[in-house]
Amino acid sequence: MSKKVEWKEKKTSLGNAIIIGAVMAVIGVLIGANWNNIFGGFSPYLGGKVSASVDWSELNEVYDKLSTTYNGEVSVEKMIDGAKAGMVEALGDVYTVYMDAEKSADFYDDLHGNVGSGIGVEMGLRDGYVRVLRTLPDNPARKAGVLAGDIIYKVDGEEVWQLSSDEVATKVRGETGSEIALTVVRDGKELDFTMTREAINNVSAYVEYDGSTAIVTLTRFDDNTGKKVQEMAKEFAGKGVNKVILDLRGNGGGYVSAAQDLLSLWLDGKKMYVQKSLHYGNVTTSTASGKAILSGMKTVVLVNGTTASASEIVAGALQDYDKATIVGEKTYGKGVVQSLFNLSDGATLKVTTADWYTPLDRSINGEGITPDIEVERSYEDINKMRDPQMDKAKEL
Repeated sequence: MSKKVEWKEKKTSLGNAIIIGAVMAVIGVLIGANWNNIFGGFSPYLGGKVSASVDWSELNEVYDKLSTTYNGEVSVEKMIDGAKAGMVEALGDVYTVYMDAEKSADFYDDLHGNVGSGIGVEMGLRDGYVRVLRTLPDNPARKAGVLAGDIIYKVDGEEVWQLSSDEVATKVRGETGSEIALTVVRDGKELDFTMTREAINNVSAYVEYDGSTAIVTLTRFDDNTGKKVQEMAKEFAGKGVNKVILDLRGNGGGYVSAAQDLLSLWLDGKKMYVQKSLHYGNVTTSTASGKAILSGMKTVVLVNGTTASASEIVAGALQDYDKATIVGEKTYGKGVVQSLFNLSDGATLKVTTADWYTPLDRSINGEGITPDIEVERSYEDINKMRDPQMDKAKEL
């Protein structure tokens, strides 16, 4: 190693643990949205309070000094971009982010599953490090021998172990057919892998059948997810389905409107969640009426530590109304809502605009959803293709 790194579990606060990132295949993105897409539950756009004018003379003073004394080129565009990012970062909220045009384009690609080419891994922050959470079948990482639990240490020789999962995922991406050198740490030892990037097909929802049980897996909530699952549900009767397993493990959220479409299959016009906001007051969002075709169907929801945001809205509501048994591990606990504001030059501002609560007024932020039945799935289970959580769901 170029640095002495003690590979021990690092204690990180939940607020700093950004588990959900733009990952190389299946993980969705932090909940956030556009008012016009009901992305966070506010519709129509209500408009925020107009802030008082701000005296920017101190910033001008810094710029004047730099432009007249710095021994090098001064790029006004870069300085303005840096000032925007710094202003947002000063809030100290890991979920409120300024994205320049390039990062903004990547963000929207991730949201819609257009992750391009990579090596086929889910990654997230666990025990203080960005780790491999799962490798996808028939993709480069699994073929090369990368395992769940591996710490991602280097990408193409560059140390990345101190970066966020978003930043690591960006470095893992690349053109189809390009080569990547990946160094991971497993049991305190470095292991090197060389792989060729492949196009990753990332659907947001799919269904498998186990006798009379439909197993619906959701990898994220994009703008088509709700409609896809509603179409699946309409086919259940013809297939003799009378039980449903909804797998939300590793689902980091997405469009709240998609979660609303999904919950409408179980909840008929009921309160879905409440958003509480300093600028917009309290807003209650309900499910659609007349679409609850799964209302009386026995349902189990699978969750884990990377189930977050819109996924927690779904799990929390179904739990509150006793419409499903929640099985697995405690969810991430991201109970804040972001809204997306498109800025000039293609930049995007993602802002925390509200806190959300379950129908029974439970705050999930920092707490998560506690399963009705707790079942752990270890890295060893994942690598050996064992799934005790799914086994328990089928048993129930």
